[in-house]
Amino acid sequence: MLGSWPVWVLAALIVAAAMGLGWLLWRRRSRQPGSLRLGRAAVLWLLETALVALLLLLLWQPAISVSTLKPQQNVVAVVVDDSTSMAVADANGTRKDAAVALLRGGLLDSLQKRFVVRFYRAGAEATRIDKLDQLTARQPATHLGESLKTVAADSATLPIGAVILLSDGADNTGGIDRGTLAQLREHRLPVNTIGFGREQMDKDIELANADVPIRTLANSRMEALVTIRQHGFSGNHARITVRDAGKTLAARDVTLRDAPSQTETILLDAGHEGVRDLRISIDPLKGEESSANNQVTRVLYVDSGPRRVLYVEGEPRWEYKFIRRAVEDDKQLQLVSMLRTTQNKIYRQGVSSPEELQDGFPTKPEDLFAYEGLVLGSVEAAYFSPAQQEMIRQFVDRRGGGLLFLGGRASLADGGYKQQPFDDLLPVILPSGKNTFVRDMVEANLTASGKDSLICRVEEDPDANADRWSRFPLLANYQDAGKVKPGAVELAQMEVPGHGKLPLLVTQNYGRGRTAVFATGGSWRWKMQQPVGDTSQQTVWRQMVRWLSADTPAQVVASVSQRLLEDDGHLQLRADVRDANYVPACNVDVEARIVAPDGSTETMPLKADNQHSGMYLADWDAPKDGSYIAEITAARPNQNLGRDVITFRREDGVAENFGRAQNRELLEKLAQATGGNYYKPSDARRLGEDISYSEAGISMRETKDLWNMPAVFLAILLLRAAEWLLRRKWGFV
Repeated sequence: MLGSWPVWVLAALIVAAAMGLGWLLWRRRSRQPGSLRLGRAAVLWLLETALVALLLLLLWQPAISVSTLKPQQNVVAVVVDDSTSMAVADANGTRKDAAVALLRGGLLDSLQKRFVVRFYRAGAEATRIDKLDQLTARQPATHLGESLKTVAADSATLPIGAVILLSDGADNTGGIDRGTLAQLREHRLPVNTIGFGREQMDKDIELANADVPIRTLANSRMEALVTIRQHGFSGNHARITVRDAGKTLAARDVTLRDAPSQTETILLDAGHEGVRDLRISIDPLKGEESSANNQVTRVLYVDSGPRRVLYVEGEPRWEYKFIRRAVEDDKQLQLVSMLRTTQNKIYRQGVSSPEELQDGFPTKPEDLFAYEGLVLGSVEAAYFSPAQQEMIRQFVDRRGGGLLFLGGRASLADGGYKQQPFDDLLPVILPSGKNTFVRDMVEANLTASGKDSLICRVEEDPDANADRWSRFPLLANYQDAGKVKPGAVELAQMEVPGHGKLPLLVTQNYGRGRTAVFATGGSWRWKMQQPVGDTSQQTVWRQMVRWLSADTPAQVVASVSQRLLEDDGHLQLRADVRDANYVPACNVDVEARIVAPDGSTETMPLKADNQHSGMYLADWDAPKDGSYIAEITAARPNQNLGRDVITFRREDGVAENFGRAQNRELLEKLAQATGGNYYKPSDARRLGEDISYSEAGISMRETKDLWNMPAVFLAILLLRAAEWLLRRKWGFV
């Protein structure tokens, strides 16, 4: 306020005026009952109060103090996106041509009248250019954050007052990181963005992402989740294909939906041990603007195994025999079993040495932790000592193993498993009573989750798979497993006459591992009551045992910060190292041997992470395109702790083919976060005036009067006119 009177006087006068106007309206309304309803009187009172308040405010001479850039003493950084996405042709030529035409069409002249203009070309980083003719739209990557960091660094020695970014917003790093925004705010640099390109392509299909496992067992059935974005092809049919070294591994026809994106599941066989470069593509359709974004490559490591699973059975029964038969020919699985034949005698099968399990169930964690999975058949909970029961919990929680509970006359509630630690481990809430195991035949059916589950997959198509399960022979028996816990996944149910549907197959994650319940001991009929060549029972059990054990971590678990490196080879190698009891291991020598795409190797050490016990790290740069293999080993003197293999891939110049529409959201957020504005090319001519108000560079403070602005006069007229019109309409003049 430029007036000399204190502001509190203004507030007091406004309150007094409001009270006075209200009293006058109330008095007149009382003298003429029915002339004006209360709600209408309140509207008139608000309009009159607003008018008086505005007039009183003008007496205090309101003003605003702004910071403006001094003419010809500041630099404006004009950053032009010069990546290959700017070569995309829109209605009036390429995006790069449109940006240059805008600058030469008057915007550059208006800027140069007030400021010194400095040009930058943005690609993987920003570089200085002297003239616009040096722009080529051939930079293989767009890292807007890195480019803006370069400009912010230059502002430390140059009076850069503002930044103008001309781009389509197609940033290959996924956005502007917080560090870049913090650096721009530190230098008070407003970034004004001008967006080029269509915000939605007319006719285009983009294979936006393909999610495949990091690793899998040899000859496993695996799935790839493929995400598609398309415009202009809703209702059309397209074909997704997965290839390895030119060989087609899987193909599927899909119908393109009218949605921002859709995700489809493709099933394929992992094949033999080794590294796979999976090329996942969608066939181009007629009229598609570009097919360069119809293919992605993902690298997969296929492990040879085998996975060792311990099966504890409390009594001889058909289920035990047929589970062993189903798994015994799978070279990636080793089913080690101990069958209690009498109270003090066990029968062992599948052991690796005469000493294995000779004293019964393991009593030391390192002995139990040598397995990746554990199956508990018809054996009562009391068979295990309290220490062994806690060891089973740690097997799942700390070791990360898989635990499967089978139905049986000494299983689940009938076996006394409704107690800790099994209450926590079970994916179901067991019933309180006994006699839950019933020797009646029941039908098994898949749930909606089970139709898509790899555990239950017998047929490729989910609906056909559910139909196939409904035609399985009846189970020989069933057990009431109680209620499914929140967070657990029910894959299959049983139709029990008089009881409705009961859970059959339920899974859940627990700690680092996973647990499941299969509430029957009668799936052997799926083999006995079907034709000799039918492999349904073997398929289900192999997939169940693989699920139980395939994702169990070893003592050394390798990982990388990014599996796909786009236009930047930097990554961090990590190793989580544990001892035989799966406690984080310290003072360990950890080494990575990296195999490059051309077969050359490099060896480097990993150093302990001081913040996380048992974690070891190393930064590394992949120098060239292609798929890499990193083998990480950990050892102590005279003790080998283990090894793991991780794969990753570097691709340069590929990301520019994706996200071809203008990313207006990114440009708007960047401008908003730094105090700038977003402009369409048609609105950008006023930029020269707008960027004069900035606190960066060399600036000065200006005081601008608000009390004599034309907008204030118009506001007074509108308030008075509105009140008069309402009075005429309501007859209260």
